[in-house]
Amino acid sequence: MRVLLQRVSRASVRVSGETVGAIERGFCLLVGFTGTDTDAACVWMADKVVGLRLFGDAEGKMNLALDEVGGALLVVSQFTLYGDAEKGRRPSFVAAARPEQAVPLYERFVQLLRERGVRVETGSFGAMMEVELVNDGPVTLWLER
Repeated sequence: MRVLLQRVSRASVRVSGETVGAIERGFCLLVGFTGTDTDAACVWMADKVVGLRLFGDAEGKMNLALDEVGGALLVVSQFTLYGDAEKGRRPSFVAAARPEQAVPLYERFVQLLRERGVRVETGSFGAMMEVELVNDGPVTLWLER
């Protein structure tokens, strides 16, 4: 499981010109799955994302977590996180989980985040999406389990 996390002051995702998910302050998560991912990876990642202290405190140090600043999550499926461009000019996506495996994992991950008390907005799995965001920082992390 791979997550590209960006701290944002606002983010949204559109499908066919219609906004399907939008947040203000929080994290935009691009999420990809591989064929060996399990529920345990989703649990670990949900705990990690919600617990990360990436927001500034009164002294400007990154000491505050999402819930301490009233933040939200925008979660967008992104199979291309498993793209392999080591050889040739066209990336291979064979390491990305097939939709029949990735959809349940994605839905489980979103459910786990919501169970942790965070407001979660999402894109539409498998759709051609337009993601727009304004970085807050910028703060960008690569998380993998």
